[in-house]
Amino acid sequence: MPRFAANLSFLFTERDFADRFAAAAAAGFKAVEYMFPDGLSPAEVAGPLKAAGLEQALINMPAGDWGKGERGIACLPGREAEFHADVGQIIEYAGALGCRRVHALAGVAPEGVDPDRAHATYVDNLAHAAKAFAAEGIMLLIEPINQRDIPGFFLRDTAQALRVIAEVGAANLKLQFDIYHAQVTEGDLATTLRRHIDAIGHVQVANPPGRNEPSAGEINYSYLFGLLDEIGYDGWIGCEYRPLAGTAEGLAWAREYGIGR
Repeated sequence: MPRFAANLSFLFTERDFADRFAAAAAAGFKAVEYMFPDGLSPAEVAGPLKAAGLEQALINMPAGDWGKGERGIACLPGREAEFHADVGQIIEYAGALGCRRVHALAGVAPEGVDPDRAHATYVDNLAHAAKAFAAEGIMLLIEPINQRDIPGFFLRDTAQALRVIAEVGAANLKLQFDIYHAQVTEGDLATTLRRHIDAIGHVQVANPPGRNEPSAGEINYSYLFGLLDEIGYDGWIGCEYRPLAGTAEGLAWAREYGIGR
């Protein structure tokens, strides 16, 4: 039976960030994830998380200056010291939240940066983070993102991610397999899941073309959820989708899995 985590950057957004934890628990979720903690300190996030009795499934490392178009700094030459500082900061968050999975966004390489240099920077930064996280029992995740949603994003598809993972060579570096992004970029979802399940450390869902509920779009999620059970995936599945209406109104798809009953 799949286990779902509410992504609080996408769901329950009609509420203040700190209030979304209780809303997620009331809706039947047992875990949450989100892009960033909305400027809250580790203690300020841990309070509502623990009060709601939720597990923190995943957190992201800082993405740089989001307002200026940055979507991660892991591949950006010259920003290594900042990335290393972020590693220390996110370890603090992970410890406070009891979180064992951290996603490092690759970023968009600035125009004119040599791709080989960006790749070398990315690999070196991931090696640094993986070593630091391993000492804390934390899994490091990397996620390919489609070029329609984030043009120029450095990590583009599953094959590239698997090459990076092999090059870094760290046992705690895994693939964050976002089914929505994979469908937009490459398709062949079932085969990819079967072939690479051992490399996958976290799964996220949304349905193209609109990045909406699993029930609203082109992907047959009933089949994929059954497949994930069949191939032995027992981790959280992050619900990183945009509700067509309100979050609660859009949870009909999840009731067969015990959410929102």
